[in-house]
Amino acid sequence: MGHRRIPRAVCYALAAPAALVAPAPAFAVDYLTADQAQALIFPAADRFELAEFTLTAGEREALEAKLGFKVRERWTLRLARQGTRLLGVLAVDDVVGKFERITFATGVGADGAVAEVEVLSYRESHGYEVRLPAWRKQFVGKTAASPLRVGDDIANISGATLSCQHLTQGVRRAVAVVDALLRRGGLR
Repeated sequence: MGHRRIPRAVCYALAAPAALVAPAPAFAVDYLTADQAQALIFPAADRFELAEFTLTAGEREALEAKLGFKVRERWTLRLARQGTRLLGVLAVDDVVGKFERITFATGVGADGAVAEVEVLSYRESHGYEVRLPAWRKQFVGKTAASPLRVGDDIANISGATLSCQHLTQGVRRAVAVVDALLRRGGLR
Protein backbone atom coordinates (compact mmCIF):
# COMPACT_ATOMS: atom_id res chain seq x y z
CA MET A 1 0.00 0.00 0.00
CA GLY A 2 1.34 3.37 -0.95
CA HIS A 3 1.40 6.45 1.22
CA ARG A 4 -0.67 9.47 0.27
CA ARG A 5 1.23 12.66 0.16
CA ILE A 6 -0.34 15.53 2.17
CA PRO A 7 0.01 18.89 0.47
CA ARG A 8 2.51 21.19 2.13
CA ALA A 9 -0.09 23.98 2.65
CA VAL A 10 -2.23 21.58 4.70
CA CYS A 11 0.76 20.64 6.85
CA TYR A 12 1.50 24.29 7.54
CA ALA A 13 -2.13 24.98 8.40
CA LEU A 14 -2.24 22.06 10.82
CA ALA A 15 0.97 23.13 12.48
CA ALA A 16 -0.01 26.80 12.84
CA PRO A 17 0.08 28.06 16.40
CA ALA A 18 -3.28 28.15 18.12
CA ALA A 19 -3.00 31.90 18.62
CA LEU A 20 -3.13 32.43 14.89
CA VAL A 21 -6.35 30.50 14.43
CA ALA A 22 -8.06 31.18 17.78
CA PRO A 23 -10.98 33.60 17.79
CA ALA A 24 -10.43 37.14 18.99
CA PRO A 25 -10.69 37.52 22.76
CA ALA A 26 -14.12 38.36 24.10
CA PHE A 27 -14.53 41.49 26.17
CA ALA A 28 -18.10 40.92 27.33
CA VAL A 29 -18.49 41.00 31.09
CA ASP A 30 -21.74 40.32 32.92
CA TYR A 31 -21.67 42.13 36.25
CA LEU A 32 -25.23 41.74 37.56
CA THR A 33 -28.54 40.19 36.64
CA ALA A 34 -31.67 42.33 36.61
CA ASP A 35 -32.82 40.54 39.79
CA GLN A 36 -29.55 41.37 41.54
CA ALA A 37 -29.73 45.00 40.38
CA GLN A 38 -33.29 45.48 41.62
CA ALA A 39 -32.38 44.10 45.06
CA LEU A 40 -29.29 46.33 45.18
CA ILE A 41 -31.10 49.49 44.08
CA PHE A 42 -34.26 48.96 46.14
CA PRO A 43 -33.11 47.03 49.24
CA ALA A 44 -36.24 47.99 51.25
CA ALA A 45 -38.57 46.36 48.70
CA ASP A 46 -40.30 43.19 49.84
CA ARG A 47 -41.49 42.34 46.33
CA PHE A 48 -41.03 43.24 42.69
CA GLU A 49 -43.67 43.11 39.99
CA LEU A 50 -42.98 42.87 36.27
CA ALA A 51 -45.37 45.21 34.49
CA GLU A 52 -45.89 45.86 30.78
CA PHE A 53 -46.60 49.41 29.66
CA THR A 54 -47.45 50.83 26.26
CA LEU A 55 -46.85 54.50 25.60
CA THR A 56 -49.55 56.28 23.65
CA ALA A 57 -48.64 57.85 20.32
CA GLY A 58 -48.93 61.26 21.97
CA GLU A 59 -46.63 60.29 24.84
CA ARG A 60 -44.03 58.91 22.42
CA GLU A 61 -44.15 61.99 20.20
CA ALA A 62 -43.76 64.29 23.21
CA LEU A 63 -40.86 62.24 24.59
CA GLU A 64 -39.11 62.05 21.22
CA ALA A 65 -39.48 65.82 20.73
CA LYS A 66 -38.06 66.46 24.21
CA LEU A 67 -35.24 63.91 24.02
CA GLY A 68 -34.29 64.27 20.35
CA PHE A 69 -34.23 60.52 19.69
CA LYS A 70 -36.61 57.59 19.27
CA VAL A 71 -38.47 56.00 22.17
CA ARG A 72 -39.95 52.54 21.81
CA GLU A 73 -43.64 51.99 22.39
CA ARG A 74 -43.56 49.01 24.79
CA TRP A 75 -41.70 48.84 28.09
CA THR A 76 -41.34 46.07 30.66
CA LEU A 77 -40.60 47.63 34.02
CA ARG A 78 -40.00 46.20 37.47
CA LEU A 79 -42.06 47.85 40.18
CA ALA A 80 -40.37 47.81 43.59
CA ARG A 81 -42.89 47.63 46.40
CA GLN A 82 -42.90 47.58 50.17
CA GLY A 83 -46.34 46.27 51.05
CA THR A 84 -48.65 48.16 48.73
CA ARG A 85 -46.44 51.26 48.54
CA LEU A 86 -44.48 51.88 45.34
CA LEU A 87 -40.81 52.52 46.21
CA GLY A 88 -39.64 52.89 42.65
CA VAL A 89 -39.26 51.49 39.19
CA LEU A 90 -36.41 49.60 37.58
CA ALA A 91 -35.99 49.98 33.82
CA VAL A 92 -33.57 47.56 32.16
CA ASP A 93 -32.44 48.71 28.73
CA ASP A 94 -29.64 48.49 26.17
CA VAL A 95 -27.65 51.10 24.31
CA VAL A 96 -24.80 50.72 21.84
CA GLY A 97 -21.46 51.88 23.27
CA LYS A 98 -19.20 52.30 20.27
CA PHE A 99 -19.98 49.03 18.49
CA GLU A 100 -21.46 46.68 21.10
CA ARG A 101 -24.44 46.76 23.44
CA ILE A 102 -24.34 47.91 27.04
CA THR A 103 -27.12 46.52 29.22
CA PHE A 104 -27.95 48.72 32.19
CA ALA A 105 -30.60 49.22 34.85
CA THR A 106 -31.95 52.60 35.92
CA GLY A 107 -33.68 52.71 39.28
CA VAL A 108 -36.11 55.62 39.55
CA GLY A 109 -37.78 56.36 42.88
CA ALA A 110 -41.51 56.97 43.22
CA ASP A 111 -40.61 60.68 43.35
CA GLY A 112 -39.20 60.49 39.79
CA ALA A 113 -35.54 60.92 40.83
CA VAL A 114 -32.80 58.48 39.86
CA ALA A 115 -31.97 56.23 42.80
CA GLU A 116 -29.10 54.45 41.08
CA VAL A 117 -27.74 53.25 37.73
CA GLU A 118 -26.08 49.85 37.37
CA VAL A 119 -24.26 48.43 34.36
CA LEU A 120 -25.39 44.83 34.01
CA SER A 121 -23.35 43.75 30.95
CA TYR A 122 -20.57 45.54 29.12
CA ARG A 123 -19.43 44.16 25.77
CA GLU A 124 -17.00 46.79 24.45
CA SER A 125 -13.22 46.43 24.57
CA HIS A 126 -12.81 50.00 25.87
CA GLY A 127 -14.85 52.41 27.97
CA TYR A 128 -15.69 50.04 30.81
CA GLU A 129 -15.00 52.96 33.19
CA VAL A 130 -18.70 53.86 32.88
CA ARG A 131 -19.23 51.11 35.44
CA LEU A 132 -17.14 52.93 38.05
CA PRO A 133 -19.28 54.03 41.03
CA ALA A 134 -17.99 57.62 40.92
CA TRP A 135 -19.17 58.07 37.34
CA ARG A 136 -22.57 56.38 37.86
CA LYS A 137 -23.16 58.38 41.06
CA GLN A 138 -23.61 61.52 38.92
CA PHE A 139 -27.08 60.29 37.92
CA VAL A 140 -28.41 59.97 41.48
CA GLY A 141 -31.10 62.56 42.19
CA LYS A 142 -31.54 63.55 38.53
CA THR A 143 -35.10 63.81 37.23
CA ALA A 144 -36.81 64.24 33.88
CA ALA A 145 -36.29 68.00 34.36
CA SER A 146 -32.48 67.56 34.58
CA PRO A 147 -30.39 68.06 31.43
CA LEU A 148 -28.86 64.56 31.70
CA ARG A 149 -26.28 65.35 29.03
CA VAL A 150 -22.57 64.68 28.90
CA GLY A 151 -20.87 68.04 29.27
CA ASP A 152 -23.83 69.63 31.08
CA ASP A 153 -24.48 67.72 34.29
CA ILE A 154 -22.72 64.43 33.46
CA ALA A 155 -18.93 64.33 33.09
CA ASN A 156 -17.22 62.58 30.21
CA ILE A 157 -14.55 59.92 30.62
CA SER A 158 -11.64 60.26 28.20
CA GLY A 159 -11.45 57.11 26.09
CA ALA A 160 -15.07 56.22 26.85
CA THR A 161 -16.82 59.16 25.18
CA LEU A 162 -19.35 57.16 23.15
CA SER A 163 -20.15 54.83 26.05
CA CYS A 164 -20.67 57.88 28.28
CA GLN A 165 -22.88 59.65 25.77
CA HIS A 166 -24.99 56.63 24.87
CA LEU A 167 -25.40 55.40 28.43
CA THR A 168 -26.42 58.92 29.49
CA GLN A 169 -28.98 59.00 26.67
CA GLY A 170 -30.31 55.64 27.80
CA VAL A 171 -30.70 56.82 31.39
CA ARG A 172 -32.34 60.00 30.14
CA ARG A 173 -34.81 57.93 28.10
CA ALA A 174 -35.62 55.62 31.04
CA VAL A 175 -36.17 58.57 33.40
CA ALA A 176 -38.41 60.31 30.86
CA VAL A 177 -40.50 57.17 30.27
CA VAL A 178 -40.94 56.54 34.00
CA ASP A 179 -41.84 60.21 34.47
CA ALA A 180 -44.49 60.00 31.73
CA LEU A 181 -45.97 56.89 33.33
CA LEU A 182 -45.93 58.48 36.80
CA ARG A 183 -47.71 61.55 35.41
CA ARG A 184 -50.28 59.33 33.72
CA GLY A 185 -50.89 57.58 37.05
CA GLY A 186 -49.98 54.23 35.54
CA LEU A 187 -47.42 53.34 38.21
CA ARG A 188 -49.31 52.80 41.43
